[in-house]
Amino acid sequence: MTSIDTIEKAALHVLPPLPYAENALDPVISANTIGFHYGKHHKGYVDTLNKLIAGTQLADLSLEKLIAETSGKADNVAIFNNAAQTWNHTFYWRSLRPKGGSEPPAALKQRIEASFGNLDACKKELATAATTQFGSGWAWLVLEAGKLKVVKTGNADTPLTKGVKPLLTIDVWEHAYYLDYQNRRADYVNAVLDKLINWGFAADNLG
Repeated sequence: MTSIDTIEKAALHVLPPLPYAENALDPVISANTIGFHYGKHHKGYVDTLNKLIAGTQLADLSLEKLIAETSGKADNVAIFNNAAQTWNHTFYWRSLRPKGGSEPPAALKQRIEASFGNLDACKKELATAATTQFGSGWAWLVLEAGKLKVVKTGNADTPLTKGVKPLLTIDVWEHAYYLDYQNRRADYVNAVLDKLINWGFAADNLG
């Protein structure tokens, strides 16, 4: 399994390969959706980012440092948005896996139970965050001050700028689900949580 640290090293302004085939998440997420989402949207963020930082003092920064450097700065909004979306999407692909869902690894399950009471309560909080995020954004399972929490962010925002450690995410931008689910975001979210969510990736990030 791939940890968050590996992602940071692998996603330095390049489009990293998907961790599975484009059709591997069928029927929950179709190859058609993956083709557009990964091949057009994610690639577009990477390409735009590289154009924006070419020849600037930001060009040599790692993706994570670039996000930190441009967060909240009005003159660097476009750079932040494309850098954060590049990172968020790489993280999202690894938050999913074919035949996912089911039971988390034991150590993660214990932390989930300590923080939420049980796994169903954790999944319910993730589903609520994902379905109630107004407009585009993300739902995240994060580690903050030793406790697991669910947070949501709008547009390109990421927990990386908030001093918490992301463990997994669900993309709720319309391009993540509209070809398969149209306006039924809740159906997409629940299917991801039941059949695709990669608890092993979250466990690796928890350490």
